[in-house]
Amino acid sequence: MAVLAAASSLPKMRLKDAMSKGAVWLKRKGKGNHRLRRATAELQTGDELSLHYNAEILALTPPAPELIADEKQYSIWNKPAGLLAQGTLEGDHCSLLRIAEQQLHREVFLVHRLDRGAEGLMLIAHTGKAAAALSALFAQEAKQGIRKIYRVEVRGKVEPQGEIPAPLDGKTALTRYRLLEYLAERDSSLVEVELVTGRKHQIRRHFAGIGHPVLGDPQYGSDNKDSRGLQLRAVGLYFDCPLVKHQQSYCLP
Repeated sequence: MAVLAAASSLPKMRLKDAMSKGAVWLKRKGKGNHRLRRATAELQTGDELSLHYNAEILALTPPAPELIADEKQYSIWNKPAGLLAQGTLEGDHCSLLRIAEQQLHREVFLVHRLDRGAEGLMLIAHTGKAAAALSALFAQEAKQGIRKIYRVEVRGKVEPQGEIPAPLDGKTALTRYRLLEYLAERDSSLVEVELVTGRKHQIRRHFAGIGHPVLGDPQYGSDNKDSRGLQLRAVGLYFDCPLVKHQQSYCLP
């Protein structure tokens, strides 16, 4: 703490807060780089400390996630919009991974993620074995791995059902959808979407590519601003669990 205080000229209370929220990193030979949370931790010769202080981020209060199911080796959460899946260099107190770690008092491993603006179901592993097995499922196409269902509102009126097979980043990508409701008052369609593959921002990029961008998406599409934020919600996870050897189903209304 004294080393950081001298180097940064910040009060010790601010440094302690930054440390508890994951903004201080320790690089140690043979052990890589990791967050340092204890001000009383003993330093060794050759250790490198780095402080990524951002007052705005450290002052944020994260929206509260909901624990849907605790399966011991992994847990299922309803992540609210605005909450990060995992932390950044400047802190992790506004991330689902850190909140799950604090609430369940277990190790946490990121298996998949939702964009910060999206909401819905996320799975977090609590053992290395579970992380490896479940990550392998997420890496497969839906028919062999995990079925991922989303509810999305897009601009304009889409066909009653369809597929978007456009490649992304040089890889095959396939999105299936069906129309749930056309909302004439704002010329938008509420659709149920199934990801057959899992490419980065696949839903957002695919619907923008066919001229029906997701409402509230700040990155893809045009004329799709929405004061409610990104209208993308993960509502279903269905898979044969390799850990408990039976089918698991989790869904939101």
